[in-house]
Amino acid sequence: MNQKKLFEIASHFALEGEIASIEALGEGFINDTFVVKTTGSTPDYILQRKNHIVFPDVPGMMDNIKAVTEHIKAKVTDPMRETLTVVPATDGKLYHKDGENYWAVCLFIPDTVTYDRADSTALAYQGGVGIGRFQALLSDFTSPLNETIKGFHNIRWRFEQWDATIAADPVGRVSEVQEEIEWVESRREQMLSFWSKVETGEIPTHVTHNDTKISNILFDRPTGNVLCAIDLDTVMSSTSLNDFGDAIRSYTNTGAEDDKCLDNVEMSIDMFRAYAEGYLSEQRASMCASEKEWLAFSGRYITFEQVLRFLMDYIDGDKYYKIAYADHNLVRTRAQYKLLQSMERQYEEMCAIVKELA
Repeated sequence: MNQKKLFEIASHFALEGEIASIEALGEGFINDTFVVKTTGSTPDYILQRKNHIVFPDVPGMMDNIKAVTEHIKAKVTDPMRETLTVVPATDGKLYHKDGENYWAVCLFIPDTVTYDRADSTALAYQGGVGIGRFQALLSDFTSPLNETIKGFHNIRWRFEQWDATIAADPVGRVSEVQEEIEWVESRREQMLSFWSKVETGEIPTHVTHNDTKISNILFDRPTGNVLCAIDLDTVMSSTSLNDFGDAIRSYTNTGAEDDKCLDNVEMSIDMFRAYAEGYLSEQRASMCASEKEWLAFSGRYITFEQVLRFLMDYIDGDKYYKIAYADHNLVRTRAQYKLLQSMERQYEEMCAIVKELA
């Protein structure tokens, strides 16, 4: 996008100071992100074009972000650094719409750093602190949140999609993947049984981040300490266990998500312990007994969900996930299944660690 257009879009927001430059930030897998630099001593900003295909309710999403960040601001020492600050448009809305595109702005937090991968137990611990603190700060948040992505981490909804895809077999791949389909079907009852505990309230719901990889934790550059969780587009109400499980899937994998060499893929129990220790150091006081009981299982649950989703997309003709080659989603399926099997083998030890730490 050309600079003139970006300057015009940024002018619709209540920015302080004069815009000096607007530069792209990151690769933009879902949103397109830019840094807006201003002249003099006025703050800089993050400008994002929100993906309205992935997030069909951008206004609802921005309402969610505003609500949770305002709640956090009221409880922390440095509210301008310990959470995001949404900057409204000049018409008072939390976004600006340009044609079909939605744009939003937040303050840029200076002197910070992020990491693409947790490559040590020390960093895994800090990642756990970041998400644990985020959840703990919002443990008393009671306002309703908009469901910005339908059925996110809801395995009952995923199985409805799964059954429809298997029945349709749109590109004729079902016969090729009977073994992989059995991987999913053999765990259907177990996963639905877990989710029923969320549906009945036995496992309560709270504010959840829903994308807990290490790159969504912001660190203070001078001290190295965790500042806050960022990229709050997926904030919704669900079980807090989803956030833990998603992090375990990401942090503990000794291989790549799409590793062709399955010998590389295992769950590192040391990384599991480190993340769990950091997470529970912040969150254990806010958790009820059922959440602690099922915390270790959440890693299996989320990893299973990803096996199902990668395989379902392969069967559906690769419509959702971007692929780099023809059977990319099948490679992802098999790598995630190897990770799931590793978790299943180490599950008793995972439970023992949680019991010790919680």
